[in-house]
Amino acid sequence: MDAVEQRKLLGLIGLGVRGRGAVIGVQQVREAAKRGKLFLAIAAPDASSNSLDKVLPLLHARGITVLAGPAAAELGAAVGRETTAVVGIVDRGLAKGIRALSPTPMPDGREEEKG
Repeated sequence: MDAVEQRKLLGLIGLGVRGRGAVIGVQQVREAAKRGKLFLAIAAPDASSNSLDKVLPLLHARGITVLAGPAAAELGAAVGRETTAVVGIVDRGLAKGIRALSPTPMPDGREEEKG
């Protein structure tokens, strides 16, 4: 993902948080997924494996798309935190807009695609 796409992605995520179309953090993303309210998740590839292990298996089991986002610090800055491992999108329109940016889907094994 180039810098322009990343800036657009972070802007949409920030907009989603301000408009209550997104939830922040492992626990809130898990709860939204369990309630069937989650349409998309953006995970920081450099987040701790402990955090990702808590949320990624549930998201994959429920068939929720997980995109590889920017670093945890950048993702956190977009949502008003120091760092965050994952942001969940609970607004269908916002999820569609973020998917249109075509970020890289996060593989099941959590490793970034090498290319």
